[in-house]
Amino acid sequence: MASQAVQSCRENAEIYHGDAICKQKSLELLEELSLPKGLLPLDNLIEVGYNRTAGFVWLKQKNKKQHKFLRINRMVSYDTEVSAFVENRRMRKLTGVKSKELLFWVSLSDIYIDDPSSGKITFGSPTGLSRTFPISAFELEDEADDKSKN
Repeated sequence: MASQAVQSCRENAEIYHGDAICKQKSLELLEELSLPKGLLPLDNLIEVGYNRTAGFVWLKQKNKKQHKFLRINRMVSYDTEVSAFVENRRMRKLTGVKSKELLFWVSLSDIYIDDPSSGKITFGSPTGLSRTFPISAFELEDEADDKSKN
């Protein structure tokens, strides 16, 4: 049943193809949701879709990608498809994203900012465990580099 719901969300979506436009649309989406723009550092994007009515988004890339967020020393793995239901400052029912905790990969199901003034972003797993980090750790690395040079 869940896959039928997801499929119907795809049917009425804005869909973009090609790395350049997909990267631009993913950054616009994160900005629109008031989430840090470096949260989804995907490469070789082939498709981005967004159903505004249902709040469903998906991003497809050619290959899986691992990315290390240097400021928090965390490795995150992004599958070839990442999807979520989105709303302001939140991604729910997230699929395709895992964080390395010690020796294990933990699936992430929620990303949210409860209080923007706190400067904190929380990542939750399907088991109910969560971790909170500084929002600044997920800025685009170009932006972070520019800030450190000034």
